[in-house]
Amino acid sequence: MSSFLRAMIVVLVLGSCGGPGDFSAPRQLDDACSIVSERPEYLRAFRAVERKYGVPVPSLMAIIYQESKFIGNNRTPHQYALGVIPVGRQSSAFGYSQALDGTWKEYQQSAGGSRARRDDINHATDFMGWYMVQTTAATGVPIYDTRNQYLAYHDGRTGYMRGTWRSKSWLVRIAGEVEGRAILYDTQLRSCGKR
Repeated sequence: MSSFLRAMIVVLVLGSCGGPGDFSAPRQLDDACSIVSERPEYLRAFRAVERKYGVPVPSLMAIIYQESKFIGNNRTPHQYALGVIPVGRQSSAFGYSQALDGTWKEYQQSAGGSRARRDDINHATDFMGWYMVQTTAATGVPIYDTRNQYLAYHDGRTGYMRGTWRSKSWLVRIAGEVEGRAILYDTQLRSCGKR
């Protein structure tokens, strides 16, 4: 084998190791046990946030499901002028938690550090715990109240306090679904001994 061919093989092998992480969703999103079995790093991240902030694991999982379907590099869809000309995304939301640019910067400055990334499950879940604790302090919504925590997460604490969600029947419905999914995930995690 020529030295050139050996060098090319080494470059290809090293290049395949240094690429971006796997941002795809787990296979069975309706089964919490399957999610944490397939991605044990998720469960470690969820439990760390539960210990640090008191946010229940099933609540974190249900909100991540709703926000990104567990896709680490998820973005909002593009908007189009005249139906065909791309004019940008609906918002700056990105990653597992769908944190907006401004809120993420606030988190980085306050708790996460400048290297925190929205496409890292540990950072994204820590952000969620940090945000939900602040929601509790500002609004009085208990940390375990998945429905109202989600409403405040989606509309922001100020929007939640103003009641902007009340005029959004679709959001009220989604918040109920998030709460139901948290209950489902809790039951499943208990059944497989992960809770």
